[in-house]
Amino acid sequence: MDAPLRLAEFVATLALAQDNAFGQPLESQLRSCLLASWMCEAGEFAPEVCEDAYWVALLRYVGCTGHAHEVATVFGDEIAIRAQTLVHDAADPTEVMGDVVAFATAGRSEDERDEIIRMLQETAHDLAVHNFASGCEVADMLVQRLDFAPGVREALAYTFERWNGKGFPAHAEGEAIPLAMRVVHLSHDMEAIGRLFSPDRALDAARDRRDRTYDPALADLFVAHGRSWFDRLRETEPWDAVLALEPEPRRMLDGDALDRAMVVAADFIDLKSPYMGGHSRRCAQLATDAARVLGQPEEAVTVLRQAALVHDFGTTAVPNSILDKPDPLTRAEFDRVEHHPMVTEQMLRRSPALAVLNPVASTHHEKCDGSGYHKRVRADTGDPAACVLTATEVYVGLTTERADRPPFSDAHAAAELRRLEAQGVLEPRATRAVLVAAGHGEPATRTRKRPENPGGLSRREVDVLGLAARGLTTREIAGRLVISPKTADHHIQHIYDKIGVSTRAAAALWAMQHDVVR
Repeated sequence: MDAPLRLAEFVATLALAQDNAFGQPLESQLRSCLLASWMCEAGEFAPEVCEDAYWVALLRYVGCTGHAHEVATVFGDEIAIRAQTLVHDAADPTEVMGDVVAFATAGRSEDERDEIIRMLQETAHDLAVHNFASGCEVADMLVQRLDFAPGVREALAYTFERWNGKGFPAHAEGEAIPLAMRVVHLSHDMEAIGRLFSPDRALDAARDRRDRTYDPALADLFVAHGRSWFDRLRETEPWDAVLALEPEPRRMLDGDALDRAMVVAADFIDLKSPYMGGHSRRCAQLATDAARVLGQPEEAVTVLRQAALVHDFGTTAVPNSILDKPDPLTRAEFDRVEHHPMVTEQMLRRSPALAVLNPVASTHHEKCDGSGYHKRVRADTGDPAACVLTATEVYVGLTTERADRPPFSDAHAAAELRRLEAQGVLEPRATRAVLVAAGHGEPATRTRKRPENPGGLSRREVDVLGLAARGLTTREIAGRLVISPKTADHHIQHIYDKIGVSTRAAAALWAMQHDVVR
């Protein structure tokens, strides 16, 4: 990278992705971080509380991709329902259920509406506990890999709890919730309400929800200073201001630490859909091998690997109702898909260190004949690394199961790449290098031995975990493996015990880290 990457830049970019996941404008969560930091300053809190609140504000929803599939399974467009319910009073079950019912029954017939309401009444609590526990567990696994202080990890476990004990999943209440998270509960809601409605509406909410949703002392603090803070927000560039507030000593990401961080980003991205599990890791490895087949200098190989790890950042803005759709997409739905490379570009360009990846990362769907997206430029006129990533993306995509089709065999995928090369869609040298790196020619650059039975799992348990990570139900897993549902459930429980997780999303993340999913 031309410029060093600060931890705050990396985490702020993750915050932009969380904005996408909740249907909010980029930098909304950065604005919340500023409010949280100003609250800590006004409250004269201990330095460690201020530091934890800074990071927690940026990472609060980092587990959101872990349960996007489950939310979409129930409600359809999970981004839309998250956006609609973002400003509701989460400590008031009546208001929460009202929002959920209104979203789930919109456009339905009266009979369908009655059935949906009955289903929600019977399952809402269990769904909430599972989904919020899933988000917290995934967040902890990701943040642990970034070496944050214990206070950050502890606070994130209380992401969905509320002052009056009506939150999820543990119904923690009052001062049992870490102070840093109590600050962020308030700053997130105030930012959203103030932006979507007005500062007056936000201050009214702080007064009304004190001692129910929010710590009353913090609510009073916000009421006393909130108007001036909203004025200050209007005059502030969030990205620059958040970076200026990064706690000292500022951590720089380089070498192995940088690579680990980029892989964390890849896993955060790919958790969003069961059909994306391990996609970015596979692209990074295959593109790296292909670049070495071409004899590219090591600096260029490194940039290509990093770009491949984060090229799909923009998919956080695409609903799972589209990503996981088993039927052909409509024109409007595909427009949403075509949008994701542009969102990747917008996110990466804010950081000088990450902006160097954009010529490769944001053009991974462009084609040599101009038929790609989102810019529809001729890919063969740009960076050769971009051509490698484009061909890699096609090969990895074809050999992966999708919601609307089974995976191509490796041989059939190779034949399809050769056809696209012959038609002038894919750049010839890059395509041939990808095929060689994938084992469809000589010389093969390396032979990767897949680790046997990671985590002490049996071969059958590895098979079960791979299917569970892709979101299949117990009955569907049983059907695929020709075993009884009871046996499949028995395997799942043993797997969870062995790898130390309790939710599908956490199991999927573990599977990605240990090369179990393809």
